[in-house]
Amino acid sequence: MGKQDSKEQTKNVFPWLIMILMSSVTFVGILSELMPSGVLPLMMADLNISEVQTGNLVGYYAIASAIFAIPLISLTMAFNRKSLLLILLGGFAVSNIIAGLVHDYTIIIILRIIGGICAGVMWAMIAAFGMRLVDEEHHGKAIAVIMAGNTLGISIGMPIMTTIGNDYGWRAEFIGLGIVIVFISIISFFVLPSTPGEKLTKSSSPFALLKVPAVLIVLLLTLLGVIAHYGVYVYVTSLVDEIQLAGGIESALLLFGIGSLISVLIAIKYTDNYLRLLTIAMFALLIVSMAVFLTFGRITGIGHFAFFLWGLSFGPLVTLLQAAVSKQIETAKDVATSVQSSVFNLSIMIATSAAGLLLGIYSPMSLIYLAIALAVPGMIISIFGKKTLG
Repeated sequence: MGKQDSKEQTKNVFPWLIMILMSSVTFVGILSELMPSGVLPLMMADLNISEVQTGNLVGYYAIASAIFAIPLISLTMAFNRKSLLLILLGGFAVSNIIAGLVHDYTIIIILRIIGGICAGVMWAMIAAFGMRLVDEEHHGKAIAVIMAGNTLGISIGMPIMTTIGNDYGWRAEFIGLGIVIVFISIISFFVLPSTPGEKLTKSSSPFALLKVPAVLIVLLLTLLGVIAHYGVYVYVTSLVDEIQLAGGIESALLLFGIGSLISVLIAIKYTDNYLRLLTIAMFALLIVSMAVFLTFGRITGIGHFAFFLWGLSFGPLVTLLQAAVSKQIETAKDVATSVQSSVFNLSIMIATSAAGLLLGIYSPMSLIYLAIALAVPGMIISIFGKKTLG
């Protein structure tokens, strides 16, 4: 009885160090995915490949994540959570280090697919793993801290890694990230608690979850929010050129990063109690920031402020959507987050394709209209989604 009490007491105290360690996993996870996009010209020259082939280094990774997440999460449900995470970290480390050492494009593509498969499982399981280590009242906070690594990876990690790649070569960047992942694996081995898996039942299968109306609403919000954000983000350099922003892409990403960081801290503190309000605010800020780009984006200072507002909106995107889907079910939260992660990755692919088509016909401002057109219904659904978002 005494042991049980001390266990409950431990659960009541929020385990910051463990959650920050898990956050470092999502930080290196997003870097592993996006790293080639910062050094495309270097990789093209070194491997003697075309721009399309170099783009596939990111594309195949994302496709592998989207395709393998649901079946592999279902297959690994019974695995010990700590052991599974260590295997995934091993996959990330090996795929990055070997990619930095070999010179064959086909082998690098295979390694990127292996990394993508590991990412598909990691994104789906890590938030659910974190939630099992805290009381229900701290579930939102756990997701927010863990997923903060994703936002920080995009806003702070990517510029740092791109600088390393440009200064020391893309191979040094890949091998360096792999070594950091090995270091995180060693700490995780000693620090993370061993947590058993769950049994997959008919009621907790991915197909059963798709019959739950509240889950479908969250997946629709994921589709709307991700396509709206990433449709602009993927081609952010085109937007910066279009509005002739002073300071260029560096100042745009700096302000975007500051906004993201602030909203991540807000999400950590308030997601558990104000999930619906924060989701409405996320869509509303996206609409406002895009409207500012449209009307005053070329005015010095105001364009910069729009990037800051957009960062505020972008920061808690992953956190809010994963918290929302995990609220809808009691067990097998890994499966729910795997379905949501697959829709998230699918939405990024749709955003990239749709935005690319629009850019081919219209100006970069067409992407702003696309973002607003998707964010408005997202905000309306969030306003009326009292039952789903709480």
